[in-house]
Amino acid sequence: MKKISSIIIMSLLVFGVLVACGTSEESKKTNGESKEVLVLGTSADYPPFEYVDTAKSEEIIGFDIDLANAIADELGYEVQVKDIDFSGLIPALETGQVDFVLSGMTPTEERKQNVDFSDIYYTAHHMIVSKKESGIKTVEDLDGKTVGVQLASIQEGKAEEMAEQINIKIENRNRIPELIQEIKSGRFDAAIIEDTVAKGYFKNNEDIEGFILEGDDEEAGSAIAFPKESKLTDEFNRVLNELKENGELEKLIVKWFGGE
Repeated sequence: MKKISSIIIMSLLVFGVLVACGTSEESKKTNGESKEVLVLGTSADYPPFEYVDTAKSEEIIGFDIDLANAIADELGYEVQVKDIDFSGLIPALETGQVDFVLSGMTPTEERKQNVDFSDIYYTAHHMIVSKKESGIKTVEDLDGKTVGVQLASIQEGKAEEMAEQINIKIENRNRIPELIQEIKSGRFDAAIIEDTVAKGYFKNNEDIEGFILEGDDEEAGSAIAFPKESKLTDEFNRVLNELKENGELEKLIVKWFGGE
C-alpha cells in the first residue's frame, strides 16, 4: 500500500513539475524573453552566399545567413540553420521541415508553382568555368564537351537550353565543390556556375577560370522562398524592402561581395 501511495505521490510531483515548466516557457514567450525559432533551409556549398569556413569553425556563414538573421531579428524571430542539398530545399519547404529558404534561389515559374517568393534581393549572371589552358573561351568551344551543373539549379535549365544549340553532354551533381573537383580531375570539361560564386572558388583554385555568357540577358536573381500562403512572405518582404531603402542590404553586399 505504501509502495502504491509512493508511486501516486511521485507521479503527481512529476506532473506538477511538467505543468510548471510548460507554464514557465509560455510565460517567457508572453513576456518577450524568448523568440519563436524559424528553421532556415540552405545548401551550404555556395560561397559567399552560404558556406562553412572549416579553417575557423563548423558554423554556416555567408551573405544569405546574415540577411536571414537581419530580417528575422527585426521581426522578433530567431533562426536555426539547416543544411540541405539544393535539390531538396523546395521539398523541405513543402513538407514543413523548414520555414523558409535562403540559398541563392532564383524564383523561376516552375518553382513558383510549389512555393512563394519574396522580391529579388540580389542578381548575378551565368559563368562558364573550366581549367586554365582548356581552350574554352566561348560557348561554341563547348561543342562535344561534358558540362556540369548543380542538380535542380537554374544553371541546369540553362545547360538544357544550350544543348538545343550545341552538342554538349550535361552531368549534374548535388554541390558546387563536386563540380569544381570534377573539372580539376578532368571528368568535366566545364561547368555552369553563378558568377559571384565561381569567383569565390577562383581564389582557392588557381588552375580554373571562367567567363560570363556573352549575350546572356537572363539574370539569376535570388529571392527568399516560403511555403505557399505563408504569413512570413509579407513579413519578410516588408523588412527586406526596408533594408534596401535604409542601405543595410547594400552594406551586406559590400561585406560579402566587395560591392558591384
